[in-house]
Amino acid sequence: MALKPSRQMTVRSIVMMIIVILLLTAVSSMRLVKIMVVDGEKYQSMASEQQLYDSLVTAPRGNIYDRNMNLLATSATAWTVYVKPNSINKEKNSDDVARIREIITVGLSGILEMESADIESKIDQSSYYVILKKRVEKDTADKVREFISQNGEYDLTKYIGIDETTKRYYPNDSLASCVLGFVGDDNQGLAGLEQYYNNELTGVAGRVVAAKNAKGTDMPFTYEKVEEAKQGNSLVSTVDSYVQYVCEKYLDAAVEENNIAERGAVIAMNVNTGAILGMAVSGDFNPNSPFTLSAADQAAVDAAPEEERDKLREELQYRQWRNKAVSDTYEPGSVFKIFTASTALEEGLINENSLFTCNYTFVVAGNPYHCHHAGGHGTQNLARAISNSCNPAFIQIGQLIGTKLFSKYFKAYGMAEKTGIDLPGEALPKYHTEEKMGPTELASSSFGQTFNVTPIQMITMAAAAVNGGYLVQPHMVEKIIDSEGKVVKTVSTGYKRQVISNSTSETMRNLLEYVVQNGAKNGIVAGYRVGGKTGTSQKMVKIVETGNRGFYIGSYIGIVPINDPQIAIYVMLDEPHGHSYYGGVISAPVGSRIMSDILPYLGIEPQYSEAELKNISISVPEVTGSEIIDAKKSLSGVGLSYKVLGGGEKVIRQHPAAGNAIFRGGTVILYTDDSEAQTTTVPDLLNKTANEVNSAAASANLNVEFSGNISSPSIKSYRQSINPGEVVPVGQIVTVYFRDETTVDLAN
Repeated sequence: MALKPSRQMTVRSIVMMIIVILLLTAVSSMRLVKIMVVDGEKYQSMASEQQLYDSLVTAPRGNIYDRNMNLLATSATAWTVYVKPNSINKEKNSDDVARIREIITVGLSGILEMESADIESKIDQSSYYVILKKRVEKDTADKVREFISQNGEYDLTKYIGIDETTKRYYPNDSLASCVLGFVGDDNQGLAGLEQYYNNELTGVAGRVVAAKNAKGTDMPFTYEKVEEAKQGNSLVSTVDSYVQYVCEKYLDAAVEENNIAERGAVIAMNVNTGAILGMAVSGDFNPNSPFTLSAADQAAVDAAPEEERDKLREELQYRQWRNKAVSDTYEPGSVFKIFTASTALEEGLINENSLFTCNYTFVVAGNPYHCHHAGGHGTQNLARAISNSCNPAFIQIGQLIGTKLFSKYFKAYGMAEKTGIDLPGEALPKYHTEEKMGPTELASSSFGQTFNVTPIQMITMAAAAVNGGYLVQPHMVEKIIDSEGKVVKTVSTGYKRQVISNSTSETMRNLLEYVVQNGAKNGIVAGYRVGGKTGTSQKMVKIVETGNRGFYIGSYIGIVPINDPQIAIYVMLDEPHGHSYYGGVISAPVGSRIMSDILPYLGIEPQYSEAELKNISISVPEVTGSEIIDAKKSLSGVGLSYKVLGGGEKVIRQHPAAGNAIFRGGTVILYTDDSEAQTTTVPDLLNKTANEVNSAAASANLNVEFSGNISSPSIKSYRQSINPGEVVPVGQIVTVYFRDETTVDLAN
């Protein structure tokens, strides 16, 4: 007979059970408290990471506009293609994993133009999100979507994703590229305005937080929170797209014509506000593909030994990005005589009637300095001295100034420091301080040698010399606006200080106009009063290093209208290896061409003299579709001749077409039926006077447009737009270029 547990044993068992339950409850409660309270935030964060997908939405950068609100840089929609390695590699079936990896690697390598090995290495990573390629265009993104759709049986949406982002786009390709700069893959500004104003242009990124399931894919119709991205502020620059285009056009032509080895630069500036209307550097790049070298540079890389190619490529990329107008210093040469003359005038050390004697050689502290003119210039007044660009005369002026005053005005003109222009990489000048400036340093500095400044410093100094004496702040941006077009910041156009008096500035204007009329004649612009100064400096450091004296820089600064200064043009050509290296021969014509094109566009109207009226070009009127009698009246009314071909009663086509510019008295061919156009052979128009060119062109039934300096009947042509021997339609326009080859402005 089994014994029954006593009441006491039963009670004891129940008590023990209760104790065990209470202990378990206490332990569980304590564990729950620790999980939910003490470590609650930690586990909540871990759960969120597993359950939520947090994605940044790239904010578009602000736009960059020219001064007329034409778009120079903008952000367009692009896409980022990524993979989810964790989602691929946690599939249970190893065969499925291998198959999915193969499909993705083979498919996307072709679409994204990536190496298969690169894609495989990214899939090997332990991560939920690995970028394959950024800034993908729409057509490529569409191909990725199509690829995913075509492989629907594998549900590739679990392993491949496409995020919308932005890509920087420059609609005008290389226009103003050294000013605009470019951005990197992360939309970070790396050069130019993009870099300098990166903080202002960069927007605020948005976020998308969405729920995901255990497989790591987004769950539709579940939790999602979106924070919209905010576009960055936009820049309204001072650049004028047309002025910029003209500066680049004529600079590139000059670099080619004169076989320039070390590039060139052009700056167009408002002398009263410091606003930069155009800044061109030859050998620039396309900011849409900034790492792509020019054909010539790429050929140089390809020809280099393999072990040197990477270094050379990097050097050439940096070179094409470098803004020569602000980041390179040079010895300015005779253009600096503007500084020396204005300083001495302001201090009352000289006046317009002062005389200076040049006997070819002038000795300072035992060192001989020579004039570029054999035999010297004799005795000359200030106007003749600056027009002759006579170094001995300016050494004498420098001696009158002395080191103390020279250094004082050098600083006052802003030559001893950066201008502070709103572009990255502005170079510091290299100059003789007062303490280290002896007699020889003062002598050479007085005509622009043995010290280095930047082109932006030179044009800013020249502007102050003619605008009443006020040193302006050169700048590239006029204002900053938000995404709604509201002005966030406006750039001040006030001046830094007054360096010279209004009366001294007026004297400088008169002197510089005299220079262009009597010395730097290649700077003349028909219909305008122009002032300017040319310069030809030697690159002494390179000459000493190589022993070769053939390294020069030709430069020119022109101001117009000089009686009421508005626009200054600076031209610098570094290391010309053509038939001439003088700034007055190779750089002044560039300034003249630029001014001829941009001044009417800017609303600065010409006022032609009687002599100039005979040589100006006329815009051909539209007469196509007109009755013959009406067409003849229209052409005769503007000073053009005509020639009728065919027996019809109406003009069905004309040559030259409407809008083209031809010389007064030129001939327009009027076709009245479908008869074949008559042709002629272009004659050799080089090394001829204007009259000789006009006669030869007329004999060949061609129209001619004159460009450059034809102020003297003896000046001859040096270039024609269509090569001799080419067969062209009768009435074709040939542009013929003229310049005075005798001007000399060497600082030696």
